Amino acid sequence: MATHSWVYDGPSSVYKNHTLSADIRMAAIAQTKFVQFTMPEDGSGRKKGESVTVTRISNVDVPTTDVLNELERIPEDTFSLSTQAISVDERGRAIPYSSLSLDLAHFDLENAIQKKLRDQLALRLDATAADAFKAGKIKAIPDGSASITFDTDGTPSTQATSNLNVYHVEEIRDYMFSTLTIQPYSDGDYIVLASTKACRGIKRDPNWEKWKTYTDPEAKYMGEIGRIEHCRFIEVNNTNALSGSLGSSSVLGEAVFCGDDPVTMASVLEPELRAKEDGDYGRSKGVAWYGIYGFGQIWSDSANAGEARVVHVTSS
Repeated sequence: MATHSWVYDGPSSVYKNHTLSADIRMAAIAQTKFVQFTMPEDGSGRKKGESVTVTRISNVDVPTTDVLNELERIPEDTFSLSTQAISVDERGRAIPYSSLSLDLAHFDLENAIQKKLRDQLALRLDATAADAFKAGKIKAIPDGSASITFDTDGTPSTQATSNLNVYHVEEIRDYMFSTLTIQPYSDGDYIVLASTKACRGIKRDPNWEKWKTYTDPEAKYMGEIGRIEHCRFIEVNNTNALSGSLGSSSVLGEAVFCGDDPVTMASVLEPELRAKEDGDYGRSKGVAWYGIYGFGQIWSDSANAGEARVVHVTSS
């Protein structure tokens, strides 16, 4: 128990314990951004198995003409149903401590442990949700300052040689709107969750700087990208969620662009803090966070127009 031990302040001097501050300082954690853009899945819950099956309806083909002849029957079209399983898993971590620690500690040890566990839970939720956002078929790879490659098989086959810039944002927005016909997330805007490295690529682009000089001169001061072509940027500094070192010479910062209803959360048991049942006659204690849940992209297996909802900016 060296944390609580008394020590000599010299070889043969006064026996003392240095006075501790009444305050305790906590290490800072990264911000969490992803979970707020997921939706809870109503079909999940207790006694409903290890996964929830989401039913999806594909678009009906649009004919080249809808003109009818007088004696001709109206042509009949079909639509297809498909499903996507969102699995749940037991998840959790714990910190043990002893009753002796509580008796000797100068500060409130239990509150400190609970706070750091809540921080850990928030970061893990964020990273797990981010994995679901990145699990789709559409990959965008900036392979030049004015070029971009789209892969639609879920695997990036090109190495990025440029960081994200305004040109790439324009191309991704057009691809989402025109080719994939992705509906905006809200108020006509797509959401862009971008690593700090990716955001810096935008803010160092002369096209962004020149445009913001006239439209929003405080943007550089505030460090906020704001909106570009109806793409609303949110900076992510959780490196477990988005990497800041992808591509050739780690030039690319990772990002995801998403539209409406991209990722759902299936939950059997919402994450919660639990106290350990006392052991060894109350001497052994602990606190854990625990939950049964999972995240899944609704159309992670599709690159079809009207179905895919997320574009992942990444590199081979």
